[in-house]
Amino acid sequence: MFGLGWPEIVIIAVVIVLIFGPKKIPEFGAALGKTLRGFKEEINQDEQEIEDSDEKMR
Repeated sequence: MFGLGWPEIVIIAVVIVLIFGPKKIPEFGAALGKTLRGFKEEINQDEQEIEDSDEKMR
C-alpha cells in the first residue's frame, strides 16, 4: 500500500486525530467511503460500456 507499513499508518492516524480531533474522523471516513464508492461505480459503468460496445461490434 504505497510502500507504507503498519507503523507508518499508525503514526499518520495519530497525527490526523491530533490535528482534527476524534469528532471529525467519522465525517472524513464517510466522505472517503462515498468517494471510493463513486469511483467504483464509475469504473464498473465504464467496464460495462466497453463490454456492450464489444458485443455490438461482433
